[in-house]
Amino acid sequence: MMTGTRQYDYDLFVIGGGSGGVRASRIAAGFGARVAVAEDYRVGGTCVIRGCVPKKLFSYAAHFHEDFEDARGYGWTVAPPQFSWATLMANKDAEIARLEAIYIKLLQNSGVELMQGRARVIDAHTVEIGATRFSAANLLIATGGWPVKPDIPGAELAITSNEAFELAALPQRVMVVGGGYIAVEFAGIFKGLGSDVSLSYRGEQILRGFDDDVRAHLSTEMAGRGVTMLLKHQVTTIARSASRLVVSAADGSTTEVDAVMFSTGRAPNTRGLGLEAAGVELDAAGGVKVDAYCRSSVKSIWAVGDVTNRIALTPVAIREGHAVARTLFGGGDPVPVDHADIPTAVFSQPQVGTVGLSESAALAAHGVIDVYKADFRPLKATLSGRNERTLMKLVVDQASQRVLGAHMVGADAAEIIQGVGIAVKAGLTKPQFDATVGIHPTAAEEFVTLREKRTVSRGEA
Repeated sequence: MMTGTRQYDYDLFVIGGGSGGVRASRIAAGFGARVAVAEDYRVGGTCVIRGCVPKKLFSYAAHFHEDFEDARGYGWTVAPPQFSWATLMANKDAEIARLEAIYIKLLQNSGVELMQGRARVIDAHTVEIGATRFSAANLLIATGGWPVKPDIPGAELAITSNEAFELAALPQRVMVVGGGYIAVEFAGIFKGLGSDVSLSYRGEQILRGFDDDVRAHLSTEMAGRGVTMLLKHQVTTIARSASRLVVSAADGSTTEVDAVMFSTGRAPNTRGLGLEAAGVELDAAGGVKVDAYCRSSVKSIWAVGDVTNRIALTPVAIREGHAVARTLFGGGDPVPVDHADIPTAVFSQPQVGTVGLSESAALAAHGVIDVYKADFRPLKATLSGRNERTLMKLVVDQASQRVLGAHMVGADAAEIIQGVGIAVKAGLTKPQFDATVGIHPTAAEEFVTLREKRTVSRGEA
């Protein structure tokens, strides 16, 4: 595809210095394109600055609470541990700064021009930062998403995941409002670090859209770890009372906490970008509508990552950014992005790992399926004495025996599901899983030793 002409300042102008924008910039520059990136905050985007990376670091910190307890069963005498929120925050900040510096260096070494400031789209080939305008043959929108709060009285008193990474002190009592992956992750983080935690969700069960067995299993495990699970619980108001916050619910109940964290969704970060005036079509949530090649309704404007309101995962944004760069400057055929069978993890406590279809989705798509499931006490718990159970599940198309979905709740689920994801993406069958020798003793071996099945037909569901 054409890279543009010298009538423009740049071949590609990227708005947003997150994972998708950085990848697209570097790859495009590697093909010889003239590239600029505009970022109005810090390079690295949600994932590096206030998402995946700090969240995983916090999750590691929270896990040590159980590790200290479990050590006793293995013969270790551990003095009562003490946790320092200030130390965790300082070390987290240092690591984020190190990663941001690496991202900036990668852009510089690739020949990409980095501009600090908020860019706004003027037309199909023009962006504006402050009073300065720049032209480009192609524009790439990679501005990500932003947490949203419900429109209720007192919502301004609550924090979101953004502020959770910057709290001056660990709150003693926290209510996390929401039932998605961010909500369950932070509920586990706060609980593991020593807070008294309740999770409020208006629906019947957490993790809507995940496999139902996964949802129920994680909910039970979280409750077993001391998180108060408030399901079918609708928060209506938040008010300040002395040094506490009083949360009122639709059922008439009230709860006093030190902090309320809303994890009630994220919206595409398109407000004020000038996209609609430039003719870019947005969806009802403000996401940029794109085709299979990440191209918007305006031929020269592209979009990748969370701003497209599709699959909000960092590796997806990176894959999309790479594909756009290859499409524009790679010299070959346009490159689409395959969004099927993407492995994902929830860094809850315990973790969730999943790839492919849930049982209900597989049943709707294939009519007759075989379901294999194991629910067992992990070996580590036999000496630690911890009352926990691991769930592993395969969903199989009965006709072809192809494994349509794999799901796990338990320790190291994220690490385990990555390898299983390769098999599911490759279309492997249950007999091929069975033919693979398991590694013993591990939890992962259950994925190749599952034997007892339950056959489900669409009419029976």
